[in-house]
Amino acid sequence: MFGLPASTECNRRIPKQKFYEKSELSPALKKAFSAQIASIHWRNKIAPEVLNLAAGKEVRELEVFELRLNDGQMDEAVLRLIDRAIPYHILFVLVWEARMRLAVAYKETPDAKSTGVRVERYYYTDWMPVGEAALRIEGLSMDAVYENLVRRIAGEALGDARTSTLRESVAEQGRRERIEKQIAALEAKIRREKQPKRKFELVQQLRALEASLGEEQG
Repeated sequence: MFGLPASTECNRRIPKQKFYEKSELSPALKKAFSAQIASIHWRNKIAPEVLNLAAGKEVRELEVFELRLNDGQMDEAVLRLIDRAIPYHILFVLVWEARMRLAVAYKETPDAKSTGVRVERYYYTDWMPVGEAALRIEGLSMDAVYENLVRRIAGEALGDARTSTLRESVAEQGRRERIEKQIAALEAKIRREKQPKRKFELVQQLRALEASLGEEQG
């Protein structure tokens, strides 16, 4: 399935209610889960015991879940619900009619004693014809396989792997996005400001933010 080795195949259907029967969900999230997802299949398990890979410090297993969608809509809150219910990293294959896209969350282990993971943010590919995406296992350890997968899906959103770790790249992206939001808000404020002195002060703040953004972008 998806071009992955046969040794990784699971092909088990997972009942949707498994993800919310023990969770206290809001009515809106439960409705979105039921309305948006037609079926869930656990397609593959990428792990040292099924492939010649070294164990990872951060990533123990990588599961491949195929989610059949009812209408092409997928709330990120629904993905987070599934991610938080599974103690491993997950690659989602979202399928709607004859199209598909990949989604993966950047996750971090909160501390050395915890087996849980914290979901940080999601990255997506564009929609493509079903069967067009062939998943490749790149790396000698689970950590490397996961990092290469996230970077491949994220594309230019993340920095150069040669100069930054995945964690650093994600943090840098977050800082850039925060500065960009501050710049947009300040630009709007400058357009509304009528007093010349106050407008000059805001422009100086804008220039400082733009300089910070330039430093983040390298």
